Order: sequence, then C-alpha cells, then structure tokens
Amino acid sequence: MTAIEKRFSAGFPLRTGAGLALALALAGPLAGCGEFGRSGPYASSVTRAAGAPVQAAPITVVELTGVAARQVFASERQQTFAEALGDVAAVGTVIGKGDTIDIAIWEAPPAALFGTISPLGTVNSGVQAARSAGLPEQMVDETGRIAVPFVGDIVVAGRSPRDVEREIAERLRGKANHPQVVVRMTHNALKNVSVIGDVASAGRFNVTPHGERVLDALANAGGVKQPVTKTVLQITRGSKVATMPLDAVIRDPAQNVRLAPDDVVTAMFQPWTFTALGAIGNNAEIPFEATGMTLAQALGRAGGLNDNRADMRGVFLFRLENPAALDPAVLATARTTPDGRVPVIYRLDLSDPAAFFVAQGFRMHDHDVIYVSNAPGADLQKFSMTVANFAYVGLGMVNQVK
Repeated sequence: MTAIEKRFSAGFPLRTGAGLALALALAGPLAGCGEFGRSGPYASSVTRAAGAPVQAAPITVVELTGVAARQVFASERQQTFAEALGDVAAVGTVIGKGDTIDIAIWEAPPAALFGTISPLGTVNSGVQAARSAGLPEQMVDETGRIAVPFVGDIVVAGRSPRDVEREIAERLRGKANHPQVVVRMTHNALKNVSVIGDVASAGRFNVTPHGERVLDALANAGGVKQPVTKTVLQITRGSKVATMPLDAVIRDPAQNVRLAPDDVVTAMFQPWTFTALGAIGNNAEIPFEATGMTLAQALGRAGGLNDNRADMRGVFLFRLENPAALDPAVLATARTTPDGRVPVIYRLDLSDPAAFFVAQGFRMHDHDVIYVSNAPGADLQKFSMTVANFAYVGLGMVNQVK
C-alpha cells in the first residue's frame, strides 16, 4: 500500500478499488511538486552566476553599496552647457567669415606710406597734419583672412575690431610714421542657428548682436511640444555635443548659454523603459523619462515587492555597464562585450535600512532589468497550499464514493 493510501485509510475507511484509484489520482500530481513554478532563479542562483559568459564576457556580480553607487554616479556625470560650451561673444562684436569691414590708416606727418601733406598747410607754411588712407572695404574670405597693403594677410575671423587694429598698427611700425588704425564692421553676414526636434516650429533662426540664448531659440521655435520635465536639450557646436534636461536649464540661468552661429539645438522627448520581473507588484516593461529615475522610484513604479513571495535580500538589477562605472579592482578581472560594456548584476539588500538611501541615489538606465527573487519559504508555502487543496479534493471524492 502506498503512503498516500495508508494516510487516507487511517483517516477514513476506503473501499479497496476506490481507495486505490484515489491514491493513484493524488500520487501523480504530488509527485510533480518537487519543483514549483516561479518567475526566475533564487537569489543564491543569481549570485552564483558570476563568471558565466554573456556576449563573450563573464558576468560580474556587484553588491550595490554606497561606494559602488558613487562610482557609478561619477562615471555618469556629464558636462553642463556652461562647462562644455562656455560663453561666446554676441554676433557683431567679433568679426566672422563673410563679414565686410572698412580699414582706415592714419600717419603722423611727414607721412611715409599712406599720407600726404594735408590741405590745412603747405611745406612753405610749415603747417602739416596727418592724413588717413582709406582702404577699399573687404569681405572676410572663407579662411577668415583679409589683405592689408604693407602688412599682408591677417586672420581676423573670431577677433574683435580693436584686436585687429592693434595687430595692423604693430606690423606697420618701422614702415609707417606713428601709424594709427581704425577698423569698422560695415556689414554682418547672416548668422543662423537651427532648432529641431519636438518643437512647435522647427527651422533656422537669425542670431543678432542682441546675443540670443538657448531659451530664446526655443521661444522662436514656438516652444517644446512635450512637458518641460520630460524634454532633453542637446546642443551641437562643431564637434562638441552637450545634453541637459530642459527643466535643469530653466532652473539654472548659467546653463542658458549664448548661442553661436551654426549651433544646432535639438529638443528630444525620449521615453526610456526598464523591465520589472519576479516577486514584484507589476511584471512589465515600464516607461520613464530620459530626464532620469532612481532605483527607488523604479521599484515604486513597479508596485513594490510582493510581500508573500519576495526575498528582501534578493533585489537585482541587470545591466550592460560602462567600464568606467566599476571599481578598478572589479574591472581588473572583468572582460567587455564586443560593444565595450561589462555584464553586471547589482545586488541590493533591502533588509538593511541603509540600502533605501543607496536606492534613492542610484540612477536607472534605458533597458535596465530589475528582478526580485522568491524568498526560500515561498515554495514551502506553495507546497502547503497544494497539499491542503488535494486533501479537500480527496475528501470530496471519498464522500462521493461512500
């Protein structure tokens, strides 16, 4: 007689044929209860995954402590607009390519290169005055240069008229008699910036001597289409690219930098996502704004840990990490994937109250995966419930057989 048949025979009388049939009916499902279904591995299994290959690189398991979180934060810090781009002079205060300038050169008498005796006097009268030699207006060529007689080519693009005056005068010393130079901009070439992305009216807009700034350009484009807190700004200036959340630019006037000709301002709405799995309130792919979200916020948006199943010590975050975010001691044994990243599993122990502060400062990345493992006792609870359910079903069947 099987163990199940003995148990039921001791508790209530069974007819021989019915008892055997019931025992066989219950033995099959219970025999398969050695491994209950769950949404992922236990915490110990995840921890043992260290060294397993992913994309030709071994997995690195890192305890998410305050030190590790600070290392990641330092590697993710980007330069602000003020740091990356700095301040530039307003259009019209410096000479640019395509601008037209007028140059006048004065000499003290007796003029040697550019001047002659002034009509105010004659040689016999002894009354002389300096005269100027007005040169034809010149357009700054594509190399940023102009040509001046007895001086040669001068690079003027990006310089102020006063700076150019001093260089011409210095290069004329010894050739002209006490030369004095006046440089004047007579025409500014049209200067534009481009505003594209999630704005009401993308296009190219003029920058003027007023010195238009980032928010001025957005206003000219009719503003952004998405909420300010969900919009990221990117400024491209030559080979430099800087990115900041729009609300950070609004809050800090120093980041509302002056734009330079040919700058490109891009307003971007980037809905990033992370995936929540395991013993958590909502197993789903969850969107969040590119302006940022912390691990604590992500756990909250996913509905928090499941009280009946979750292992507080088994909160994991899976990420292909930037090598600069890892401790040098950890990085020494790590290898990178073909795209230059390190497969990392961060483990957070929420049984430690300090871990909640760490989670508040740890920033989420696009396509991160949060997994919360089952507590060791969760399967025992499942087994107990299963046995109880079979017992109730068995009682019902026995009552019907009697």
